[in-house]
Amino acid sequence: MASIKKSVESLKGASHSAAKGVTDTAVQTAQEAVQQVADSSKETVNTAAQEASKQTQEVIGKAADKAATTIKEMGKKMETK
Repeated sequence: MASIKKSVESLKGASHSAAKGVTDTAVQTAQEAVQQVADSSKETVNTAAQEASKQTQEVIGKAADKAATTIKEMGKKMETK
């Protein structure tokens, strides 16, 4: 009877260890997946911010060119008057 009890206790311990190992692995895998999603999101946000900045610079450049052209045209009109 004692040997059966010992075997059952041993089996319980082994089962507990195995379950803990599986749980730890599952938690680690989930953490890695969450980190990958977070990293991917950062990349997406960074790419979007860079594109927005590029487009803003283009708009500012075009507005500056148009302003310079308008000033030149006004200067020419004033010279003729």
